[in-house]
Amino acid sequence: MPAASCSVEKPMSPLDTAPQKLPRADYTPGLRGPLDGVRVLDLSRLVAGNTLTQHLADFGATVDKIEPRDGDTLRGWRVKGVETAWKVHARGKRSLCLDFRHPEAIPLIRRLVPGAAILVESFRPGTLEAMGLSPEELLRLEPSLIIVRVSGWGQDGPYSRRPGFGTLIEGFAGFAEMNGFADREPVLPPMYLADTIAGLTGAFATMAALREVEMNGGHGQVIDLPLLDPLFTALGPQAANYRLTGRTKPRTGSRSTGAAPRNVYRTSDDGWVCLSASTQGMAERVLRSIGRADLIDDPRFRTNELRVAHGEELDAVIGAFVGQRTLEENVAFFETAEVTIGPVNDIVRFMADRHVHARALLADYPDEDMGSFPMHAVSARFSGTPGGIRAPAPRLGEHSRDILAAHGFGPEEIDGALTSGLVAAA
Repeated sequence: MPAASCSVEKPMSPLDTAPQKLPRADYTPGLRGPLDGVRVLDLSRLVAGNTLTQHLADFGATVDKIEPRDGDTLRGWRVKGVETAWKVHARGKRSLCLDFRHPEAIPLIRRLVPGAAILVESFRPGTLEAMGLSPEELLRLEPSLIIVRVSGWGQDGPYSRRPGFGTLIEGFAGFAEMNGFADREPVLPPMYLADTIAGLTGAFATMAALREVEMNGGHGQVIDLPLLDPLFTALGPQAANYRLTGRTKPRTGSRSTGAAPRNVYRTSDDGWVCLSASTQGMAERVLRSIGRADLIDDPRFRTNELRVAHGEELDAVIGAFVGQRTLEENVAFFETAEVTIGPVNDIVRFMADRHVHARALLADYPDEDMGSFPMHAVSARFSGTPGGIRAPAPRLGEHSRDILAAHGFGPEEIDGALTSGLVAAA
């Protein structure tokens, strides 16, 4: 969403924690995006598939959610009765409610495939084939179709049929084992990390496949998108590091095993700041700024590798300096010294931050449940054809009639589908 469409409130202190009004924003149903004309059938459930298609919808694709009678599982993730996860990840989409157990369900889906550019599903491997919608059949119906198959472990391999929730992947890939403190248990992320990374990876992969079709005259194809592979890729050179050292990555809390100093430090008012000095020049600047230039040539701290090895000692020096000042004093001091430091925000502080307001990173959208619903803007900002939030997340079956009509179903056919229970409409 372009920042210009929001009215930004009066600037505030970057560390102001008092509740503030967010900028107001409206949905932009007529906004043209770079994916205008791209039609997506979304049969996925939960986060990864919905994240993928959310990004496509943000940039103008027509995303038709094909939901079972009880709706996408995300609808059940409520906070005080409000479908918060659904409202974020289903924004800009349309909903067709379909009874998948009805004998006419699969023939109906087949009629939706011709003309679609992308189909996203997240059934357990083999389920699509059992439904009579194998990739071969789908490509017969639409030869240029890009079929994205989201799963936990991939479409083949000995674990392919295992349940694939992100929690299992975050443990298996090694993320949990390397996250947390040495004297405590491994720590899983408090959010859906594996799913989100897979969704972002899938959006890129889908665009690459779409370019092959539209620019290179290629044919449709299948994208095998497990949660495992993108998350492991995001962990970096873990295998190479182990081969070189013979050691697995230890749990070091917020301290990095690749660069030092890098940690969080408690302030005198019980706040926290985070500091990262990943270059030699920045590390030297940190030491000079706190009056410890003598440590630059100290044999424990001369190089990055030495600083990492003596990270606890280095953190004690920096922590002592930070601990004598408040959060705001530390941020102001180190910003003046051009040291890479910042506050550790909670959501209250983040929502009040002037930079968040100035860029309309978070804005209040009209909402039938809450009156206004705070939602993040489109992440990547295009100068010519920007993305936007065109509509709120749909009610279950809100667009059933419209979607069927757009695919050539006549009024009598639509009425019959509704009467038989094949389709439901809001």
